[in-house]
Amino acid sequence: MMKFIYEYDGFPRFIWDTDEILSHLTNVATLQGRILGKMQQFGFDVQQEAMLNALTEEITKSSEIEGEILNSDQVRSSLARQLNIDLANEITSSHHIDGVVQAILDAVNNYHWPLTDERLFGWHAALFPTGRSGIHTIQVAKYRTDEMHVVSNKGSREIIHYVAPSHEKVPGQMAELLRWLNSADNENPLLKAAIAHLWFVIIHPFEDGNGRLTRIITEMLLARAEKTNLRFYSMSAQIQKDKKAYYKILEQTTAGGLNITAWLKWFLQGLGQAIEDSTAIVGRVLAKAEFWHKHALTGLNKTQQDIVNRLFDGFTGNLTSGKVEKIFKVSQTTAFRLLTDLTAKGILEVQGKGRSTHYVLKDYP
Repeated sequence: MMKFIYEYDGFPRFIWDTDEILSHLTNVATLQGRILGKMQQFGFDVQQEAMLNALTEEITKSSEIEGEILNSDQVRSSLARQLNIDLANEITSSHHIDGVVQAILDAVNNYHWPLTDERLFGWHAALFPTGRSGIHTIQVAKYRTDEMHVVSNKGSREIIHYVAPSHEKVPGQMAELLRWLNSADNENPLLKAAIAHLWFVIIHPFEDGNGRLTRIITEMLLARAEKTNLRFYSMSAQIQKDKKAYYKILEQTTAGGLNITAWLKWFLQGLGQAIEDSTAIVGRVLAKAEFWHKHALTGLNKTQQDIVNRLFDGFTGNLTSGKVEKIFKVSQTTAFRLLTDLTAKGILEVQGKGRSTHYVLKDYP
């Protein structure tokens, strides 16, 4: 019979090979210092824009890992409202998305606050404002009172990947996790983030939403490690890119003994890659700032400014006159005129022919 990590004597006194993870810790710390140092060179507006992009990606990718696709424009608009950032083409967001945004902003803005049952329950309620997960009613803002199995189906055969601790043990195990997490010990803060991520997954304390909550906790602890609420990269985006490997290492670790070296290496390598990939997010923000500095005196109307901003903010699909007509509620003639004028001013360039004709920013990624 399979033995899970919490069934080993000594749990949760995890062990690891410090020599094996030292280089990864050093690399991540260097990358963190580099990205924070780079962003400090720029003004508050650029930092806020970069954070808006990073948190939009963090929220959408964390939900995507669980198979839930959130509207990124709604996420971005909700974030902008709650961060008091002026946003072109701000749209109304759902109550559900507003709740998810509130949870992660509480985590990163108040990273120095203790994590308590009450605070966790608040986050959980924000993830499930209707008390349902899909069509199913679930227990919200309370620890689970049923057993929890992680299973998959292969044909007619059910495969059990993990059996969480019995529900009677959850309150006590969570109390132990929260005491450790809030303690002012000498644990490396990056290791603390990696261990807390794993430990929460092991307990699986809620009926649903455990993955999203563990990633919110991770964001809180990364902010705590960096001593700033400014977020410029997304760990969830990296996990989504390598989701199979993520689930594989979790399954191997939770089904093994107390040595979690392999998990720590995987987490730190992924975190390092996430920070390196953030250069693309930061690059878009800097390109946007450079563009508006260059075109400060270019005569663009409000709609044209909004078109350009949407392209910089990651427009989905190709920009066509038909989409401009629909998004900005203008006539076909006006849409074509707006785009033709932007092209004549050297801001956009035309690509494709006929029905495939679309417009891209000229000289900008």
